[in-house]
Amino acid sequence: MVRGDAGVIWRKDMMNKFMTTIAKWMALLGGAVLVLLIVITCLSVIGRSLNTIGHYDYLEDNVAFIAHFFQYFKPISGDFEIVEAGIAFAILSFFPWCSLNRGHATVDIFTSGLSDSKNRFLAFFWEVIFFAIITLITWRMFVGMSDKVRYGETTLLLQTPVWWGFAVCAFASSVATMVAGYSAYCRFQELRRGFDLTHASGSAGH
Repeated sequence: MVRGDAGVIWRKDMMNKFMTTIAKWMALLGGAVLVLLIVITCLSVIGRSLNTIGHYDYLEDNVAFIAHFFQYFKPISGDFEIVEAGIAFAILSFFPWCSLNRGHATVDIFTSGLSDSKNRFLAFFWEVIFFAIITLITWRMFVGMSDKVRYGETTLLLQTPVWWGFAVCAFASSVATMVAGYSAYCRFQELRRGFDLTHASGSAGH
């Protein structure tokens, strides 16, 4: 191995480590947001149910103190607005790790009989398609965020600026776009070299 080759390998390892790290942290962040949304949804459902029970005529007529106690519980205000933005962010946050580890759903019934080279071409082709789609989504996220900032639109219940949700989703989508581009590059290298690149520590690109 000449010195130039060593430099190329070092740069590839550094890029691979960077992509793996950022994809992993985005997945963890998306998971944390998803858990928080589950907690919010459960608390909101419980609050709404207890409040409904507190308004039963039987309780109000016979055990008013219990009815009044239940009536203190309420659903979390704006829970649907929070879940709407949070779910979008979580989904986009999982894309980088999924893309890096080839975790996208595939149907192999028509491709299992093809040669390795053709399957590598298909893997590269669909990775490029995904990269193009996620790039389009990212672009539209930024366009939507710009429009919401310009018009000052707010949510119905919480009255928070709508562009906040677009901003966090645009960030997650930008990371997904970057990793998807790297994954497409890895699939191209596999196609060019004629063998699958080794996945070390759940990552691509060695």
